[in-house]
Amino acid sequence: MHHVYRFFAAVSTMFVLTTGCAPNSQSASPIDDEPVDFVVGGDRPVTVHVPLGLDPAKPAPLVILLHGFGASGLVQELVFRLQPESDARGFLYAHPDGTVDTDGKRFWNATDACCDFGQTKVDDVAYLAGLVKEIGEHHAVDPNRVFFTGHSNGGFMSHRLACDRSDLIAAVASLAGSTFLDPAKCNATHPVSVLQIHGTKDDSVLYEGETINGVGYPSAMETTAIWASKNGCDALAIQDAPIDIDALLEGTETLVTRHDHCEPGGSAELWTMQDASHIPGLGPNFAPALVDWLFAHARP
Repeated sequence: MHHVYRFFAAVSTMFVLTTGCAPNSQSASPIDDEPVDFVVGGDRPVTVHVPLGLDPAKPAPLVILLHGFGASGLVQELVFRLQPESDARGFLYAHPDGTVDTDGKRFWNATDACCDFGQTKVDDVAYLAGLVKEIGEHHAVDPNRVFFTGHSNGGFMSHRLACDRSDLIAAVASLAGSTFLDPAKCNATHPVSVLQIHGTKDDSVLYEGETINGVGYPSAMETTAIWASKNGCDALAIQDAPIDIDALLEGTETLVTRHDHCEPGGSAELWTMQDASHIPGLGPNFAPALVDWLFAHARP
């Protein structure tokens, strides 16, 4: 099932198609070039990007991006392109790497379906929560604006964090990931805002749900409904205006549905990318739309 996350072969092509730049161009330079950046994470180090002029004593939002199976933080940044948003909006930003398995693939130990295939039982919840704490020791972090987002395995990991550390995280956004099939395995103790983004033609993590190595995961709609229930939202979702976030598809391809009247600090929303694949051609509208959503879902 390791072919589930076909990533590297498509990333460079998608980057060129949607930006007109090669991945090794000046615009895609590593984030550790800025002298104000700092490194955390111990034996799993990650560079935290600090926009120029950000006051280290003033609490800032924090966004952490989680890569897909077999990818890396840097590769995922080339796809999501969140660093320009960090510079423009003044938030701390990091894209850490998962553990390398016996096949040389980086992964996150997220849900029972994905993706600790070697049963290492590495505690990525503790590692990522520790990053938030350590970042806060270098630069003040706004506790009401801690956000995680990720693709595929990173999306599964974002859901896992929302389940296990709802006390720490304001909102998560998952692209082509999913949560636990059994809602009882998700132990969220506080309302948390969750955005599920999924392509209807994803043949790796199916929009309709399926299994990975015999372990099931819910569909995109079921995933959103699970979070709506946990957050005390209306069971019936309402439709919002469609948006355009895939540069390779015509028009406003993404349908937006959300569950209203949630508990304070909670929300559940689904962006259905019609005809989009597992690795969609994310266009220039994606990063601003994603950050807009995250920032609109700070904890009260």
